Amino acid sequence: MFSEIAEECGVFGIFNHPKAADLTYYGLHALQHRGQESAGIVASDGERFNYHRGMGLVTKVFSREILDQLKGNRAIGHVRYSTTGESLLRNAQPLVFKYREGDLAIAHNGNLVNANFERKILQEQGSIFQTTTDTEIIAHLLARSAKKYMEQAAPAILQRIEGAFALLMMTEKKMVVALDRHGLRPLTLGKIGDSFVAASETCALDAIDAKFWRDVEPGEWLVIDENGIQTGRFASQEKQSLCSFEFVYFARPDSRIQGKSVLATRKELGQILAQEHPADADVVIGVPESSLPAAIGYAERSGIPYEMGLIKNPYVGRSFIEPTQELRELAVRLKLSAVRDVLEGKRAILVDDSIVRGTTSKRIVQLIRQAGAKEVHVRISSPMVRNPCFYGIDMPTKQELFAHKITETERMEHLIGADSLAFLSSAGLLQAVDVDMSEVPNRCIACFSGAYPTQLYLK
Repeated sequence: MFSEIAEECGVFGIFNHPKAADLTYYGLHALQHRGQESAGIVASDGERFNYHRGMGLVTKVFSREILDQLKGNRAIGHVRYSTTGESLLRNAQPLVFKYREGDLAIAHNGNLVNANFERKILQEQGSIFQTTTDTEIIAHLLARSAKKYMEQAAPAILQRIEGAFALLMMTEKKMVVALDRHGLRPLTLGKIGDSFVAASETCALDAIDAKFWRDVEPGEWLVIDENGIQTGRFASQEKQSLCSFEFVYFARPDSRIQGKSVLATRKELGQILAQEHPADADVVIGVPESSLPAAIGYAERSGIPYEMGLIKNPYVGRSFIEPTQELRELAVRLKLSAVRDVLEGKRAILVDDSIVRGTTSKRIVQLIRQAGAKEVHVRISSPMVRNPCFYGIDMPTKQELFAHKITETERMEHLIGADSLAFLSSAGLLQAVDVDMSEVPNRCIACFSGAYPTQLYLK
């Protein structure tokens, strides 16, 4: 895929630790792959908020001097890639508001599908919005609640909002953690000594040497204060629909999601792909970085040697933020180079995790042919992406999607310049990413199937 789909966001929170801001910084650094546009940390000493937000990577936004000013033993943080609202400083999270009981901070990963509907109602009731993010809607709903305290108001608010949300909210003294009723986004819990930690992925727990405790359940919310942790449900658990792309592409390979190793799952995707779509070839290569485990799995199952036929340059920007398609295509050459010694005179199997617009795949095939490959057989470790995501992934419109515009595999092969092209089946994907295939699949595959787990409010 090579950045044809953009990541979502990452959240991190810690309660009851003397170095809360420092550990949040390291947690956000581990989650940097989930968002590179902005970063923020809000810390509390029990009396007041200390916070800082900025545009860019975590290492750019925070210095030692800034972190020293973020005093307090509890903090929440956020790394952002915008899927709702412009990439502006005022939209950087955590958002901070003056609440009737003090200050309120909110960090959110996901996308509220009824955001426009709720925003219109709130504006008609007199609400004035300071940002263009859907996250601010949560604050306005809390402010208008008849309940006095945030933890009293939150359950009804969480029932009202729809879509995907892994949510952290904090006042000066309390922290609330919540996950949408379908569990569309990952959210995990950990402990470090007597401190409580919440994070989008387990790799953030590992970064601060915290021990995994458990995953937040769909429809669950937790309140943490100096008296401990209270858990409850704001909604009965629906059929869980965790985003399958977390396993295919988004999550870091060293994370575990709902007990499954992301790295092992990606290798299994490649192994199943080799079973479903073998090819006569001399070498298997993958597109760095997320596709490499699938390429290794394909090589293991097929018996064809795996080689590093493509090298990624880590010192260039991300191709999906280039303003035009022409510049995105040029960025591929800056970011990837083909290894002639590996490819010259060879029949190559190229494993990638998805095809979205198709233009990036075409450029990569051209690179491989220019390096001397005799044949290029493209194998994709996910099904065809035919439908956009409405749950917090920045994806092209349906009309822009390669597999929506062109349904015949033979024509796709011709357009990207491959000798053959094949995609993993939906059954193969679910076999790798699902916990128990004897039950109803508990992963969202809407971008492949078009079966969305929630109402979409598209009007």
